[in-house]
Parts: sequence; structure tokens; C-alpha cells
Amino acid sequence: MVLPAKKTPRHTIWLSSFDLTNIHIYSTIVCFYRHNGASNFFDTALLKESLSKALVPFYPIAGRYKHDHNGRLEINCNEEGVLFAEAETNSTIDDLGDFALSPELKKLFPTVDQSGGVSSFPFLIVQVTRFKCGGVSLVVGAEHRAMDGSSAFHFLTSFSEITRGHDLSITPFLDRSPLCPRNPPQVKFNHIEYKNFSSPTMKPSKPNDVQNVKIVNIKMTKMQASILKRKAKEGCETKFTTFEILAGHIWKCICKARAQPHDEETTLFFTVNGRFNRLKPPLPHGFFGNVNFAATTVSVVGDIVSKPAWYAASLIHETSVRMDNDYLRSAIDHLESQPDIMAIQRTANICQCPNLAITSWVRLPTHEADFGWGRPFHTGPTSLLFEGKTCIFPSATDDGSLSLAIGLRPEHMKEFEKLFYECWT
Repeated sequence: MVLPAKKTPRHTIWLSSFDLTNIHIYSTIVCFYRHNGASNFFDTALLKESLSKALVPFYPIAGRYKHDHNGRLEINCNEEGVLFAEAETNSTIDDLGDFALSPELKKLFPTVDQSGGVSSFPFLIVQVTRFKCGGVSLVVGAEHRAMDGSSAFHFLTSFSEITRGHDLSITPFLDRSPLCPRNPPQVKFNHIEYKNFSSPTMKPSKPNDVQNVKIVNIKMTKMQASILKRKAKEGCETKFTTFEILAGHIWKCICKARAQPHDEETTLFFTVNGRFNRLKPPLPHGFFGNVNFAATTVSVVGDIVSKPAWYAASLIHETSVRMDNDYLRSAIDHLESQPDIMAIQRTANICQCPNLAITSWVRLPTHEADFGWGRPFHTGPTSLLFEGKTCIFPSATDDGSLSLAIGLRPEHMKEFEKLFYECWT
């Protein structure tokens, strides 16, 4: 275990409803680096020292979970530390091909002993793996109830800054009370995003049932993205974001590839980040925790597959626009009014047929983790092992291209790929 470099405050931190509605899982970020010829390339002692220093301003990460007197989970800032692991492999980085999410990538993240219960496992795990070619992967696994993707990247970037000898560019704001409910609660909307969704078309499979899920990487150039935007605007005056247009296209193609009944209801799940001035007053800069609000768009398959390209994008746009301060504050009050917040946790099964979930990393600092030996040439998760999930990633070279990791049943994937590219033929 790596401990904070010096004594840090000892107290508990309240967890918001957005922390608690996440399931217990380590969300992983893997960065790949080519050897730059330096003699101290990813030196273990240097990394551990800088990690220890990073745990001082980010000291809750070195803590553990505990239950308060009401049984609610909270963070106990007790300086127990984070796990740092090293590994070597006889493989080369190029053996991983195009980094399609697979069990091979998942092996770059260590197994965590959780037999001691909720107060025993660390919030953060770092593993450095050295490849035969001289390259390195660095994986950060963040316990999802402790932090979302934005906060995990905030820590990773800060860790790299300290390793380079720099000061933090963004100081973490650790108090989560800005996400407290109002007193009394004011639930003004019907929050369908937190209802119990089922998947009637297919028998749910376990998230790690990789035999029933095929995962592919799909590349989309800046030119292809421009063409897709232009076609999506035909017959519609609304200004859509790239995410709305791409997510609508993915939704349409998946529904067609699955050959779902046209009268069946289909739901798209995505998230809206509450950091970007959606809340009033805005959250403090550097807010550390979970601020991804669940967003849900519902339609019927027949409308998605038969209506123009702008239709699905317009549904996603309407959902995103609706999620203003009033709606998000109402969502906080709704969640805190539930008798058991943990019962609302979203599991992998919700995005299986006829539904889907799309996550975007485009606004995250995916390639900024320069530890002094250069930026990573590839960054992504280590796993995406369930049906109906899509992740969108930006290019490492900032050339405007995007890549998508999509998980579908093998019998649907070939048709999906054909439909996805028909837009440009």
C-alpha cells in the first residue's frame, strides 16, 4: 500500500445519492506509453513517491468505506492508502492490436481481495505493466462510488503533474455537501430515469459472459463526423451536438441490427455531467465525487428505425435540454426521498436488448497524463463486457476523429457495422 506523504485530516465524508446509486465496481483507465529511451522510464520508486504526494491533497482516496449510525455508507478518511502493483509480460503492446476491449486488456488490472468486507478494500488501484517491447501500461482503477470518470481523470492528471515536479493545476474540492437535498424536498418532475427498467427481449446475461458479447472498435474520421452531422440536420432546424447526432445514429443502427419488433419500447441511457454550470450556483471548480446525472430517452423501435436521422437525435437533445438546475435539484430530492437509495443502482442488464447505454469520454482529459516520459498514445477502459454498451473516445492526436467501442451479440454485430457505415456510402 502507498500512504499519503504526510499526515492528513481524519474525519468522515458524506456520500451523495449520486455516489450511492453506483454499483461497487472499479472503473478503469489504461494508458499506454512507448519507451522514450530514458533510463528512468516509469521508475517505480519515483511513481510511488509522487503517488504518495498526490494522496495529500486527495486524501479521501486513501480512506475506506464505513457505515454511519443510520447504516448509510460514508468515507472514513483514515490514511490506509491505495494499492500500487507491478507486472511484466512477454507480450508486446502491438500484440493488443487496435485495443479492442477484451479479456486480454482486463488482465492489466489486478484482482482485489474484498473478502474483508466494505471497509477493507482501497478506493484506488494503480498497476504498471512492462511489456517485452519496452513499453508500459499504467492502469488506474477507481471505486465508482468514491469518484466518477471526471474525478478519476482529475486525480490521474494531478498524479502525473506531481511526477513531473509541477504544482497541481486544479485543486480538488472534497466537500460533497453541494449535492445535499433541499429541506423540505421539492420533487417537481417524474424521474423515469430511476425507475426499474427491464429487458424483455433477451434473457439477461452476466456482465462477464463474454461468449455472448462481441466487442469491436469502430473508427470515425473528422470528415465522416461532418457528413453525419449534415445528414442529421436535413429537415430539421435544431442545432444538435456531435454526441446527440452520433448517439442517435448508433441507436437507430442497433435497433435495426437487433431486428426488434416495431411496437417494442426502447430506452437509451446516457449521463449528463453536473459540473458544467447546469447547477445553480455552479459546483466549485475541482469538485471531487460523482456528479453524473442519469439521463433516459424512451421511444418505440418503429419510430427510431423509420423516421429521419434527426428524429433520434432530437429525442436525445430534448432530454439533455430538460436537465437544467430545476430538474437536477428535483432528481437529488427524489433520490434522497427513496427508502433505499441502493435499490436504485443501475446494473449492466438495463442496457441489454431492447435498450442501450452510451458513455462519452470526449470531454475528458484522456491523453494528458504525461509523467515526464511523454503523453500516452492510447487511453481507454480495460473492459466493456456486456451487451448494449457503447463508449465514445477522442483521438490521441486531436485530429477530430473518434473511436467507438461497442458490445453486441455476435449475431447482431456484422449487421450493425454494415448499417453504421451505410451513412457514408
